[in-house]
Amino acid sequence: MKPHYFRCLLAVLAVLSVPAVFGMSRVSAPQRGDVTGDGCVDVADVNAIINVLLALGNANTSVNRAACDLTGDGAIDVGDLNNLITLMLEAPKLPRNAHYTVNGVTFEMVAVDGGTFTMGASEDDLDAFEWERPQHRVTLSGYSLGATEVTQELWQAVMGSNPSYFTGNAQRPVDSVSWDDCQSFIAALNALTGLNFRLPTEAEWEFAARGGCRSQGCKYAGSEAVGEVACYSGNSYSLGSGNAAYGTHAVGTKAPNELGLYDMSGNLYEWCADWFANYEATPQANPTGPETGTGRVARGGSWRFNERYCRVAHRIDFWPWNTSSYLGLRLAL
Repeated sequence: MKPHYFRCLLAVLAVLSVPAVFGMSRVSAPQRGDVTGDGCVDVADVNAIINVLLALGNANTSVNRAACDLTGDGAIDVGDLNNLITLMLEAPKLPRNAHYTVNGVTFEMVAVDGGTFTMGASEDDLDAFEWERPQHRVTLSGYSLGATEVTQELWQAVMGSNPSYFTGNAQRPVDSVSWDDCQSFIAALNALTGLNFRLPTEAEWEFAARGGCRSQGCKYAGSEAVGEVACYSGNSYSLGSGNAAYGTHAVGTKAPNELGLYDMSGNLYEWCADWFANYEATPQANPTGPETGTGRVARGGSWRFNERYCRVAHRIDFWPWNTSSYLGLRLAL
């Protein structure tokens, strides 16, 4: 590579590294430009393709050299780098974290950039249930997810009532809501805001729980230590009903995961949009589950159950009309 090309590339990278310009956004097009194979197209791919151009990446087995040929001419050159940068800059960007206020109550939605991930439990996960396998590749477009579970305060502001079993703190998540109740809440919320809030799909939920494109591969949502991120039986139910920590905890009191999402492990099981069905091994794009079924998916574990049920791969189903003190919801948009 000629020296002036290299200086130009460094200048481009300097611009792309500024959040105000680039927005720290990633592209949901892993088959085109995902040089590193991490499910995202980002500055790491630019660095990797530069190393290939400089013949520094030959020993790097994590680089998908075929993905470097963005021009399709059979060669890896500056034209491929230009195409990669164009792909990144022209891709639609999600707004960063957004705040919404309804009847005086404000809540936060976190942007989740699209990408490709491996969904489900691995064969060597000894805690996994059979219905959490087989693992399969899923590609998702971008979306937004609630930073926390829906609180009792927000439910009260929208619906005028609070169905929760555990009360006394409006920042606790709303519990004892059925899947059908959630649909009524979302319809009322959308009427108030003019937006299209919804429940996340099961795939959207798991991708976000794993940390999206920023995933560190943790067993729980943001940590290998369940107690750091989850209200679960070990720090709630097992203490007994006479203990102040028994039951749900106020949202956001545990550490967040890589995306800044709280309580994706523990506190409450969260309803998803999908009917429950066994996994298939074939790759999927933006899956929404079967058209019919008997149970709706819930994810995340709860204050009532142990760490096995708080894994990011864990899934279960409940009848849509089921209500329980360990069932709640998180919004998607």
